[in-house]
Amino acid sequence: MDYYELELLGVRRKLPLIPIDREMAYASFVILGDVELISRAGKELAGRMKEVDYLVTAEAKGIPLSYEMSREMGLKEYVVLRKSVKTYMRDPLCEVVKSITTKESQHLYLDEKDAEKIKGKSVCIVDDVISTGESLKAIEKLVKRAGADVKYKVCMLAEGQAADRDDIIFLEKLPLFQRSGAQGYHPCL
Repeated sequence: MDYYELELLGVRRKLPLIPIDREMAYASFVILGDVELISRAGKELAGRMKEVDYLVTAEAKGIPLSYEMSREMGLKEYVVLRKSVKTYMRDPLCEVVKSITTKESQHLYLDEKDAEKIKGKSVCIVDDVISTGESLKAIEKLVKRAGADVKYKVCMLAEGQAADRDDIIFLEKLPLFQRSGAQGYHPCL
């Protein structure tokens, strides 16, 4: 298996390359359980923003980063968009999203209680990696439908052309990879 060696905030990780199609691959970046990297990234990203009322993220990989950023910023809670309707939810808002890391389209749900919480408030959208921007777009639609004001969009890594965006705060660029015959893959974007 081919790997990409990532260095982020003095931490090194080997990321396996996962094929997107016959020619392209992405480096699989999974922060779940990585306390060292989440702690450093949370502190760094929190320091790059001014005050907001809430952080908003989607299940699941953005949760630990949102927790750490909230802790660093002195926020008492953050909002998590769910990928399925839970029994406690009443009249949730929904958006459909298709990302490169999942085979099927997904749904994101904002519970009515959380929608009321962020109505009229300033929010920061948090994700681990922004690539095509489809997840980010769906999250932004949901929070705007709830009446929140999106002040920031932050992530640890901007993948491929996402690094060219001027509307996100990110820590490092993560390339996409193109197949190069028997040698495996090489960075391309």
